[in-house]
Amino acid sequence: MSCINRRDFGLLVLRVGTGAVLAAHGSQKLGGWFGGGGIQGTTAAMEAMGFHPPKHSALAAGLGEAGGGLLLALGLATPAAGAAAAGTMAGAVAVHAPAGFFAMGGGYEYPAFLGFTAAAIGVTGAGRYSLDHATGHVLDRPWVVALAFAGSALAAAAVVGRRAKDQAATRSEPEGEGA
Repeated sequence: MSCINRRDFGLLVLRVGTGAVLAAHGSQKLGGWFGGGGIQGTTAAMEAMGFHPPKHSALAAGLGEAGGGLLLALGLATPAAGAAAAGTMAGAVAVHAPAGFFAMGGGYEYPAFLGFTAAAIGVTGAGRYSLDHATGHVLDRPWVVALAFAGSALAAAAVVGRRAKDQAATRSEPEGEGA
C-alpha cells in the first residue's frame, strides 16, 4: 500500500483552492454568477478602467480567470493555465496599483498574490494528483511552459501598456476636449 505523497497532495490543495477562487471570480465576469455583473457589466467596468476594446477585454479577463482557474483546479494544461491566470492578474494589478499595495486601501495585494500563486503552480507543474499526470503530461512540457509564459507576458505587457498610453493621452488633453 502506497502512502499519499505530501508534496503532490499539497500541490493538489493549492491548485484546487487557487483555481476555485479564480474560476469563481471569472464566472462573475462572464456569467454574472455569485453577484457579478456578467459580460455586460464587466464590459462597462473595463471601459471605465480604460481597457480598449472593452468587450474584448472583459472576455479575455473572464476567460483568463474562469478558464485558467478551472484548468488549474483540474491540473490540466497547467503551464498554460498558470500563465493565463497570471497574465490576467497582471492587468488587475495595473488597475489597483495607484492605490498602493494593500487590498484594504484598494491596492493590488490580492491580484498580485493570485497571479504569483498561479504562475508558481504553472512553472512547478500540477503534481501526481492531476489530469496532467493522468495524460502523461502531454500538455505539461518544458516548451509549453516557456511558450505559455512568454505569450502571456507579451499579451499582458501589450494590454497594460496600451491602457497606460491611453490614460496618459487622456490626462494630457486640455479641458473640454476628448470624448
